Amino acid sequence: MGAVGNVGAVSNVGAVGNVGTVSNVGAVSNVGAVGNVGAVGNMNLEKFTGLAENYAKARPGYAAEAVSFLYDELAPRGAVLADIGAGTGKLTELLARRGSTVYAVEPNADMRTKLVRLLASYPNARAVEGSAEHTTLERGSVDTVLCAQAFHWFDPEAFRAECGRILRPGGRVVILYNRDLDRANRVHEAEVIRREENIRRFFGGGMERAVFPNPRYYSREDWLAFMLSHSGSPRPASPEYAGFIDEMNAVFDWESKDGQLLRSFQTNVYYRKQDRFL
Repeated sequence: MGAVGNVGAVSNVGAVGNVGTVSNVGAVSNVGAVGNVGAVGNMNLEKFTGLAENYAKARPGYAAEAVSFLYDELAPRGAVLADIGAGTGKLTELLARRGSTVYAVEPNADMRTKLVRLLASYPNARAVEGSAEHTTLERGSVDTVLCAQAFHWFDPEAFRAECGRILRPGGRVVILYNRDLDRANRVHEAEVIRREENIRRFFGGGMERAVFPNPRYYSREDWLAFMLSHSGSPRPASPEYAGFIDEMNAVFDWESKDGQLLRSFQTNVYYRKQDRFL
């Protein structure tokens, strides 16, 4: 496979408005209030319990160009950000490194424990126990709501209402997904189409998408960790586990070169430029 370029492509899906003003950042301790987590919509809290280690180790991050696009076009420096369904902090850390005030909202205790450890060295970022439908953040406390690789777990209507509650005037929502281009089959393509239709419906039209290459090389160990990081993968106690590992080792043997397997991910950024989200 040849080299993957660095240029991101932006596709227009509908008409969009002007970008709203982003408020100045405040102190981390003054924005979010952490309380008891309420309803989590259709998200099963335990689906990722026990997967945090593999998730943190082997799931891809997000393309550097995608993060730059986020700051250049959608959430300039100084914005207060909320990363909803933050997991182990794959996106959160990239935002924290930029100096942004970030609230990383995650309902799963196992994932959140990993998140807390990751963010310990970032005083501008904070892990919050909450869900997409009940973030526990204060009303009008953030400028941009983001969710990466998580929107499909949310109750869209409840999440939309919560975004309207916590966003300041002129705020926006940005949804990111890493698409695995090597999963070229009808089932996967149908999943992508259905997901994008749901995102478009969530935005109420006028959706745009920016696309950025995000390739990753895997060693055998990391490849197995990546495949075991998915909620539907068998756990070690499962009778299907040994066969699954054998199958994934066979895939690595077939597709790897010089001990490295290239996975061609693509970071998709979905957004709607307008003065107000709602």
